[in-house]
Amino acid sequence: MDISQWSPELAVLIAQSENITMAGDHWEVVNFLRQYYEEYRIAPAMRVLTRAIGKSLGPDKGNSKHLYRLFPQGPAVQACKIAGLPKPTSCT
Repeated sequence: MDISQWSPELAVLIAQSENITMAGDHWEVVNFLRQYYEEYRIAPAMRVLTRAIGKSLGPDKGNSKHLYRLFPQGPAVQACKIAGLPKPTSCT
């Protein structure tokens, strides 16, 4: 997928296909991932994602329990898919 073709509307459609209804916390993670990818040119693996979100959004959001509640199929892979990003390299 060409990441420049991503839009919030497309994210909602992808999320629906994943049985996820996008809400505020979902958007925080998706937007965080897009910013992270723009800065580092890589999608973070789960451990890095958890740590980075904890630093940016706080420890209550930067923990695997919270992230799995939002993206039950795997926060790194599923959230990256919704964000229009490639799979994290450790998840290929």
